[in-house]
Amino acid sequence: MTHPYARELGDFLRARRGRLHPRDVGLEPGGRRRVTGLRREELALLAGLSTDYYQRMEQGREVRPSDHVLDALAAALALDDEERRHLFTLARAARRPVPARVDHGPERVPESTRRLLRVLDTPAVVLGRHLDLLAWNAWAVALLGDPADLPPGRLNMLLLMFDEAASPVRRCASWEQQALDYIGMMRAAVATDPTHPRATAIVGELTIRSAEFRRLWSRHDVRGSVTGTKTFQVPGVGDIVLDWDTYPLPGNPGPVLLVFTAEPGSADADALRLLASLRATDRSEESYLTRRRDI
Repeated sequence: MTHPYARELGDFLRARRGRLHPRDVGLEPGGRRRVTGLRREELALLAGLSTDYYQRMEQGREVRPSDHVLDALAAALALDDEERRHLFTLARAARRPVPARVDHGPERVPESTRRLLRVLDTPAVVLGRHLDLLAWNAWAVALLGDPADLPPGRLNMLLLMFDEAASPVRRCASWEQQALDYIGMMRAAVATDPTHPRATAIVGELTIRSAEFRRLWSRHDVRGSVTGTKTFQVPGVGDIVLDWDTYPLPGNPGPVLLVFTAEPGSADADALRLLASLRATDRSEESYLTRRRDI
């Protein structure tokens, strides 16, 4: 059986090879080409490897490349620092025997992290290693809606992003970039455990039902902690532009804290506070109606 890490390593190399063109690395294209990127023999030449050895790596066969070989491949593929770390993570894992037993138990959020969520004066959520929504604060409910309204198995940022019904603003200008960020984070998680049943289920479902996901997933982009800017279209409030950042929490691999913030004193900060006050008013009215029904 092919080692799961070796298979991931081969897929990553193939995707990165396809991203490069001959002229990018000082080669002449020469004649008709059946591939859009570099040929295997061209990359092997650039990295100082035999074509047969490199082909076996791409095919996920039992190859355990040295760090020297990985350095040569990273240089030939023009990998950035994050991609290089990902390459080494996959390759070093492929050198080890497949573990007989891996802990795939449920992820838990410590009470200290839940307290942190409650005291944060801005929307924040905790995402598990496979982007499951594990916890959130009242600000996040005001901004994103109440995750508790969804079935537990659907509380996942990737599943929600590629769900037409659950994500009506997915066609906004920044949608694809945010999807790539989340997909890159999932890729980093898969690198630590390619056979995890939760990752397999999420990627498998989206691969079957979304051509868009298949296209983006096949790029093999990888992200660690990421940042970005997102525009939220909120009825009754208007557009709110927020920065978002992720912060790793304890664990290996562990969850991340995703925090949305606005520049202090900005119109977006005012809109965010208006949204929170409207949500508080709605909750008070719901509570009053509940009490009236109990009379």
